[in-house]
Amino acid sequence: MKTVIDKTNSAITISKSPLRIVSLVPSQTELLVALGLEKHLVGVTKFCIHPNHLTKTKTVVGGTKNIHIDRIKALKPTIILCNKEENTKEIVTQCRKIAPTHVSDIFTLDDALELMFQYGQLFNCEKKATEIIDKITDSKNELETFISNTNSLNVAYFIWKKPWMVAANNTFINHLLKINKYENCFQNLERYPEINIEKLGDKNLDAIFLSSEPYPFKEKHISELKQNFPETKIVLVDGEYFSWYGSRLLGAFEYFKKLRITLSNSQ
Repeated sequence: MKTVIDKTNSAITISKSPLRIVSLVPSQTELLVALGLEKHLVGVTKFCIHPNHLTKTKTVVGGTKNIHIDRIKALKPTIILCNKEENTKEIVTQCRKIAPTHVSDIFTLDDALELMFQYGQLFNCEKKATEIIDKITDSKNELETFISNTNSLNVAYFIWKKPWMVAANNTFINHLLKINKYENCFQNLERYPEINIEKLGDKNLDAIFLSSEPYPFKEKHISELKQNFPETKIVLVDGEYFSWYGSRLLGAFEYFKKLRITLSNSQ
């Protein structure tokens, strides 16, 4: 039996068996599967799309912001997994009346790796967690070597349209942009602010990133923005690689290499 301290400074201990996990965070759900814990997963959200069979084989307990608390109760979980950004404080409070509830809060790669380590401790899969952590760390180091002689690029990272919203400071996305030597032109703002698209031309941007999530930007949106910013490189980027902080990171840094090559070839 292991005890860990989550990001609400709560001590989390699993004292009952068999292990029955409810995960209310898609990236953490994917991580559980990578850790070999799929058979212990009993409840997921409708957004837990990786692997894509989970929503058909596990009980769907709602979304990340709107849950069916009675469904969770009926599953009799031994632990519930939440996240400060993905789930509301009210949801966490409700869950803690049912079972021990672990809450993550991820701003940096170190935060993500710490979460993996904690899951390894909680769920008795330290070896697998360490393997994943080591692979991600090696991939990150390889990326940094790969881009060491490249110039920093000034970018904007869009997550929404109508209104236009970007990822700014104090986000995991902004942290990954820094690792990639991208200067976020909105890093002086906090979290996910609305911005005036008409003033974007004042930012002297090298590139505009349109994320695949949460807003599903498409090629047509590139064409729309090109009318106002004909000289700026505008690319669709995989939002999961920039914002999912679980085992999705295993492929993220190779993706980032390819993205940098794409931007270099377009200059």
